[in-house]
Amino acid sequence: MLRQAAKPLRERHRPPASSASAGSWLMGLVMAADGPRRYYLFRPAGVRFGERLPLLVMLHGCHQDAKSFADSTRMNSVAVRERFLVLYPEQPRVCNAQGCWNWFDTQSGRAFNEAAWLMKAVDQVCVLYAADRERIAVAGLSAGASMAALLATRYPQRFKALVMHSGVPPGAASSPASALGAMRGRREPLAPGDVAGHWPPLMVIHGEADGVVSARNAGAAAQMWSEAAGASASEPQQQRRGQRYPMTVTQFKRARQVVATLVEVGGLGHAWSGGAARQHFSDANGPDASRMIWRFAARQFDTPTRG
Repeated sequence: MLRQAAKPLRERHRPPASSASAGSWLMGLVMAADGPRRYYLFRPAGVRFGERLPLLVMLHGCHQDAKSFADSTRMNSVAVRERFLVLYPEQPRVCNAQGCWNWFDTQSGRAFNEAAWLMKAVDQVCVLYAADRERIAVAGLSAGASMAALLATRYPQRFKALVMHSGVPPGAASSPASALGAMRGRREPLAPGDVAGHWPPLMVIHGEADGVVSARNAGAAAQMWSEAAGASASEPQQQRRGQRYPMTVTQFKRARQVVATLVEVGGLGHAWSGGAARQHFSDANGPDASRMIWRFAARQFDTPTRG
């Protein structure tokens, strides 16, 4: 992990292996309240003039950066096949020594300040690279999942879908002191704001063997969305694809529309399910989370907004 954190800047500028010849790996900067922030954008090759592609925002976890997250998830390969843009904001170590997003620090306002510059990055990409503002989704791993949830609940009108992979639901922590208890599933989340019924549809992916962020958080997040929208749970479905880890999928629906999807993966620890082998926080034996995420987001892009 220390070698990963100390990786030279020039290494992070190199495109991920999956995108070396299939598209462009572009660096951008936006200004936060206390200085510039870096992001990377993957754009598949062959984008035509006037073509507006969907945008998926991907927020890395602790001890990761944009490039390692792209390498781990292989989301760029999915973007090439399905034709969408992928935005990878990067948390500078000066803001968190482990590279974590400060999703928990709402009491001091740091979490909201980070959310604000992330939205600036989204807006910049929409302007510079003609992303479709009506087809934006956000996903993240661990701390990135928790920050993605904060974004989606703070700016619900901007996102059509939210995916939390191994994260903590919003409102479960408000300071660094309370974050650890929230990660262990010992704190009840509190629904933020008064627009809970208008949050974007949620997919939660979580390993049942996660020893870093308790799997109790997965059910708590799905239940929060369900209660906010007045949805009800379907019968859990057991699924297994080949030799990959089994998963239990529960849908929460209101008037036949999916409000939340809970995917509990047996045998998966604190890692990206179905990610690249030999990468930190990645388990190639799990079902392919990147494909699941895109399929979920694409369905929401084609579904009318809930009233």
